[in-house]
Amino acid sequence: MIRAALALIALLAGLVGGPARAEGIRVATWGASFTRDGPGLLLRAILRGDDSQANAAIAGLLALRADLLVLTRVDWDGDGAALAALADRLEEAGLSYPHRFAARPNAGLTTGLDLDGDGRSGPRDAQGYGRFPGSGGLAILSRWPLRSIADLTPLLWRDLPGARLPRHPDGSPFPSEAAWAVQRLSSTGHWLVEVEAPGGSFTIGAWAATPPVFDGPEDRNGLRAADEAAVWLRLLDGALSVPPPRGPFVLLGLANLDPADGEGPEGAIAALLGDGRLQDPRPASDGGRLAADPGQGGDPALDTADWPGPDEGGPGNLRVSYVLPSAGWAVLDSGVLWPPPDDPLAETVAAAGPHRAVWVDLAPPGPSLDPGGGGG
Repeated sequence: MIRAALALIALLAGLVGGPARAEGIRVATWGASFTRDGPGLLLRAILRGDDSQANAAIAGLLALRADLLVLTRVDWDGDGAALAALADRLEEAGLSYPHRFAARPNAGLTTGLDLDGDGRSGPRDAQGYGRFPGSGGLAILSRWPLRSIADLTPLLWRDLPGARLPRHPDGSPFPSEAAWAVQRLSSTGHWLVEVEAPGGSFTIGAWAATPPVFDGPEDRNGLRAADEAAVWLRLLDGALSVPPPRGPFVLLGLANLDPADGEGPEGAIAALLGDGRLQDPRPASDGGRLAADPGQGGDPALDTADWPGPDEGGPGNLRVSYVLPSAGWAVLDSGVLWPPPDDPLAETVAAAGPHRAVWVDLAPPGPSLDPGGGGG
């Protein structure tokens, strides 16, 4: 079964060249659906080789051929078995990621409290939404050694400087003071990881935020998604206990916020995109442009998720995943892995889930960059 799956994946990868490679470092993030309904099911899907969605995602990764990849919807297990099995599948198909990192996410981490204020116990009462502990976590795959610098995942939401916490109409904490006392900011995780690349080390900031929906008038998820992006600005400002990176860095992951369309507090992601210590390469695709939803204000070529439109009860296509290098990098190329419908890869990446991979090719920056100064 696995041999047959590998043959299919190799065939799919051979049919398409993927995005052309520039010289330099390719960093990417993708919310391909490596998450299942229960613990151990992702590992089984990868090992058996008969899961069409997992096979499509693997074929997409082979076409993408990133040097460093942040996956934002991958189930976590304590011994890293599923991630190792995924890396083995990629290795057998010709793409090697000998270095991997995944810490326990907040997704599915139970609290015993009513965090969403609905009076019932459910997956939204975990630190981050999840059917089980580790459901839909983060993972990093890399060609080069990785070293964890800091894990901001345990940071309490109320401890973020300038936190925009949800409140009842009378101004009291929503849903309760007890909830505020335990509620972490990260719905999945926020990591700082050093990458020991041949041209010199650099830092990545990886995260995956809650979608700004599935809440009430208190806008709990919208405010949280906004602060999950703002934590990077507070880090660069030197306002956290963790010092800002002193050299080149890249922020990448799933913000679940679009600067022009969809839900979320106005300007929430724009503050990050417009900060002078970062640059936005504005990765684009022909597939996104051709799949434009009518009535939206943003450039559809920049969209990174293919969701149903409002007439089908969805938000429409949005830009929600980002790769944001620090100002010292030279951007060689960038794009979204969203081929036009006549491309053989289009059906494959669509089968991997609604999200599309975002990639940026970077030339190593010059001397160390001090991100201090400025602000957002």
